[in-house]
Amino acid sequence: MGMNVIPLKDLTPDENKVMTLDLLKNMDPNDVQNGKSRGQIVVEVVYKPFKDLETERDLDNPNAVGKAPEGTPSGGGLLVVIVHEAQDIEGKHHTNPYVRLLFKGEEKRTKHVKKNRDPKWGEEFQFTLEEPPTSERLHVEVLSSSKMSLLHSKEYLGYVIINLADVVTNRRINEKYHLIDSRNGQIQIELQWKTS
Repeated sequence: MGMNVIPLKDLTPDENKVMTLDLLKNMDPNDVQNGKSRGQIVVEVVYKPFKDLETERDLDNPNAVGKAPEGTPSGGGLLVVIVHEAQDIEGKHHTNPYVRLLFKGEEKRTKHVKKNRDPKWGEEFQFTLEEPPTSERLHVEVLSSSKMSLLHSKEYLGYVIINLADVVTNRRINEKYHLIDSRNGQIQIELQWKTS
């Protein structure tokens, strides 16, 4: 229907403000179509700035991650895997994708997304480890399943194997990986290594 922008510099930190905004076709000030009434929206906003310490920490290290929870083995840590999304994946018989993670004999799966070549999961998985996974690899598979197709109930859409040495060094990696055995498929995976 329309859009508008609220400049953060116009807001006082930690103070509620009710604003009535005109809906615009786009944010181009020279577009004559923005003169046409598209309605208004009333919003209540509160600007919550980051604490100074958090901001300083993030500026020093953009890959900063939180600490591992209590009970994490000393010398070890918590490997966090966030499956964000995939793009351009397709099956021959159906495309109801889900992701299967295989790591050190453990298997974890995302939810299925029905009939979607560009699925978004945003799901987080955690592996508690006794030691840093400097020589370990994470196997990520994208599959599709259908209860309607008896002959082709499960279909393989592609995979990637991720070496974990970099995440131990950098603490955080957020990348798109090209899927092997897929024409154009990509998957975005974020990895975090948290120590206590």
